[in-house]
Amino acid sequence: MTKIFATGATGYIGGDALYAIVNAHPDYDITCLVRNSDKGALVVKDYPKIKLVYGDLDSTELLEEEAKKADIVCHFAHADHKASATSIAKGLAAHEAARPGFFIHTSGTGILLFEDIKSGTYGEASDKVYDDLEHVSEVVSLPDDAPHRNVDKIVLEAGTKYSDRVRTAIVCPPAIYGPGRGCAKVRSHQIPQLARSTLELGYGFKVGEGKTRWGVVNVHDLSNLYLKLVEEAAAGGTTAEWPGKPAVWGAEGYYFCESGEIVWGEVSQWIATEAHKQGLIETDEVRSLSKEEADKLTPWGSALWGANSRARAKRAREVLKWEPKAPSLREVIKPTLELEVKSLGLEPGHAKRAAGEV
Repeated sequence: MTKIFATGATGYIGGDALYAIVNAHPDYDITCLVRNSDKGALVVKDYPKIKLVYGDLDSTELLEEEAKKADIVCHFAHADHKASATSIAKGLAAHEAARPGFFIHTSGTGILLFEDIKSGTYGEASDKVYDDLEHVSEVVSLPDDAPHRNVDKIVLEAGTKYSDRVRTAIVCPPAIYGPGRGCAKVRSHQIPQLARSTLELGYGFKVGEGKTRWGVVNVHDLSNLYLKLVEEAAAGGTTAEWPGKPAVWGAEGYYFCESGEIVWGEVSQWIATEAHKQGLIETDEVRSLSKEEADKLTPWGSALWGANSRARAKRAREVLKWEPKAPSLREVIKPTLELEVKSLGLEPGHAKRAAGEV
């Protein structure tokens, strides 16, 4: 029976991925790390057969021990936590070559923001596009000051230094959208927060010229990629042994995951137009904000909405035959906005009432 150890089960990414995995393979033996009994109750309510261990990402001995016992570790929690990644890698390295352990780690295309952050250019377009197949060497050799790079290097080292018994895959999602199906957190951040801040400001906004581009993916499509990797690992990682096939695991096992690309200024306009249509803001105007103003709306807002993060998910499509099928971002702008309206306690026509016109 396939044994999986998972972190981040009550998070947005991990919760949806867990839903996909459990529903496809109810026979898997799954253990989840949870911080306390309240979190644990949320998990077992939806998944009574899942086992729980209690601790956090600093519970290094616990993480190492669970990684030793698992066939597959799905690390869905905190792309920047060095201690947890180190402990998982150490536990998996204790496996024998006859029974390699699989390490599926969650990073993000934030790794690609380093050039704009270093130059201090926000809101400007870039022609640079990364891919994880023909030019994967660029991705595995990014500078050390790139976001998430410190932990990515820990995972990569485990998959190369102990390649006979640790097989690694790093999943790099871009801006994720859509409601999650997990047991706790079901809201993403970048796009819902863009909608929320628009409602709070009373107008649409973009960072600088708003010309920066990001990849996007629906959380259900992202979970399908995790599922495919888990299934590949459960089968023993045999695809990696096919002659002439690109590697699934190891130093080249980076997976971008996108269903397309957006321009942030255009997304801002979609949100402003819909909010104005519903009477939530007085105008559909989109104003330009500075780096400092964007950072006041959410931490790293200048980078999240104003830096470029362009990547193509070639490896997932070619190696794992992954294809996105969920609704596009444009199709879910209205329901995304509606959820933020409900969260803020607003109603259609709010703008006119606030202005005293009704």
